[in-house]
Amino acid sequence: MSNIYDLIIIGAGPAGITASVYGARKRMDVIVLTGDIGGQTAWSGEIENYTSYQFISGADLAQKFEKHMENYSIPVRQNEEVETIRKEGNAVVVATAKGEYRAKTAIIASGKRSRELGVPGESKFRNKGLTYCATCDGPLFSGKDVVIVGGGNSALDAGLQLDKIANKIYVVNNMDDLTGDAIMREKLIKSDKVEVFNNARVVEVSGDVFVKEVKISVNGEEKTLSAQGVFVEIGLIPNSSFAAGIDKNEAGEITINLKNETNMPGIFACGDVTNVPEKQIIVAAGEGAKSALTAFRYISSSKEDW
Repeated sequence: MSNIYDLIIIGAGPAGITASVYGARKRMDVIVLTGDIGGQTAWSGEIENYTSYQFISGADLAQKFEKHMENYSIPVRQNEEVETIRKEGNAVVVATAKGEYRAKTAIIASGKRSRELGVPGESKFRNKGLTYCATCDGPLFSGKDVVIVGGGNSALDAGLQLDKIANKIYVVNNMDDLTGDAIMREKLIKSDKVEVFNNARVVEVSGDVFVKEVKISVNGEEKTLSAQGVFVEIGLIPNSSFAAGIDKNEAGEITINLKNETNMPGIFACGDVTNVPEKQIIVAAGEGAKSALTAFRYISSSKEDW
């Protein structure tokens, strides 16, 4: 069959980009379909645990990933969200709003997206003081009072970024204590700008045109914080809804084996969209490499006619 790729990669974060590089090095005919380039890496602030870099910002690392991909002239279709993926005979068919793509194999590396609060005022003030990306929007809140919702690494990372920018930082955490890395916790709580509310949750976000107040409940007692910014950092949801028929766990993560194989032959997955336990940039990149090598061996050893 004509016009069939060797490999379609869905997503261009660390996993998808690494998979594309490994695929290209195997001389596979590869195409990447993605909403953006860089994924969660581009949202990250200071990165101190990516091997070979003692320090690098998330934006800079994402740019280096992209440049590496560009060196292999890999075609990338940006702003093209995948709607469905299915098998037709031996081929994999990936559909977007702009058309369908056929391939011998596909790798799902679509990552995760921010979890929403689900409280009054969230939708109204989105991008009007309420945001899900401290790296993207933090500089807009210079000298202002802000609320960070969450207590894990993403919330701590947001706090450390905003500590250099904001006037006052309230951390609203629904657990007994902050749960992120010890080093990050120690850095954050040292700041005299930071006030942490544990066993707390956001009840409502309010204001006029922009955010002015955040109502919270702390151990059942309501309290109103004056703030001009809200950063929601309460976890992520796998971008896997388009993958009907592919096995997932209770969290919606695609289930894979050690070879990155899904339950559908010829369809592989890698990175944060999968059930791999550690959600780290370096882990995602390694999983991307594995998935591309597995896809290459699948085609090389197959007796199928596409």
